[in-house]
Amino acid sequence: MAVDSAPAALDAIHHVAITVSDVAAAVEWYTRRFQCRVSYQDESWAMLEFANLRIALVVSAQHPAHLGFTSTRAESFGPLKTHRDGSRSTYITDPAGNTIEILDARSV
Repeated sequence: MAVDSAPAALDAIHHVAITVSDVAAAVEWYTRRFQCRVSYQDESWAMLEFANLRIALVVSAQHPAHLGFTSTRAESFGPLKTHRDGSRSTYITDPAGNTIEILDARSV
């Protein structure tokens, strides 16, 4: 199988979201064990920043587990919703049923 050695600009993964039952407890667990920074936290989700990745800790009743991508054409995937942190995004589902969040690159 040939691999394109000079692709156009690659899309970026903004974060991986995993579900937790208690956001505050999960934030404490991760921050005590790893060098990371909390860039946002409320009762339903938190964003942890690591050197090479962001992890969103989400409560499943509010947010699904998902992969978050940034895109300058996010609105082409569907209507964008503005979130509490000011980001704008839409959710889609891949063929295997995984939830994908497409974030407007200008809002993050």
